[in-house]
Amino acid sequence: METLNSLLEINPNYIVIGLLVFFFSLERVLKSPFIFKNRVQHLFQNILFQITLVLLNIVCIGFVIYGIEWFNNNEIGLLYLVELPFWVKLFLSVALYDITTYWVHRASHKVPLLWRLHRVHHSDTSMDSSTVFRFHPLELILIYQTGNIVTAALFGTDILSMALYYFILYIFFFFEHSNLNYPKWIDSTLGFFFVMPNHHRVHHHKEQFYTDSNFADIFIVWDRLFGTFKELPVEKMEYGLKEFDDKEKQTFLYLMKSPFIKIKRIVSKK
Repeated sequence: METLNSLLEINPNYIVIGLLVFFFSLERVLKSPFIFKNRVQHLFQNILFQITLVLLNIVCIGFVIYGIEWFNNNEIGLLYLVELPFWVKLFLSVALYDITTYWVHRASHKVPLLWRLHRVHHSDTSMDSSTVFRFHPLELILIYQTGNIVTAALFGTDILSMALYYFILYIFFFFEHSNLNYPKWIDSTLGFFFVMPNHHRVHHHKEQFYTDSNFADIFIVWDRLFGTFKELPVEKMEYGLKEFDDKEKQTFLYLMKSPFIKIKRIVSKK
């Protein structure tokens, strides 16, 4: 327990920076499945999203913590109805945060207002480790943090389990988005339960038929259970969104204002 607390007390920004340095370095020295140009410029543009998020979170994260602790202090949520061992409750809580995120993510593809924010992440035509940062800050703060509060209200999950969930999530995010070659056997073994890079690459395909699939972040079982799982060979992957193919639409400033611009979605022919 003390080891877990010590681990989760590490500043998440340090964890994120460490993961970026590790995976970005691997992308520079190892053979990658996709060749992208101007990766340093691409990194710079994506880091601007993370800087903006960190600055906004200074104000907003306190409200999330207060909300979850209020529900915990009043013992609101399904997990308070049963006595469970600590580690069982912790695992269930992480899974519950993940399944809530699955449904929020799925809704972000179906609800036009939410899609305006979420398409910023899918706009990247050169997906690599820095794509982890390409989220519109309003989406992460208003949509996903609201999802965390709702999870606590419904199930009684706490701050510790949320911190563990995000610790695991950061690792999976960099693992899934990195432009690296991974052994094929992981898809047929670990990939039965967990999201693998090839699963998430399908989700970033520019054709909507594939984009609207593989919504899970950690446990791919949610997609398998709810009928949203799809597969595609790596060599057939095409990243991004057709309506964001222009170079000027890949810049930080354009993407930050893009949710407030009417941009027609170019849908798949499938």
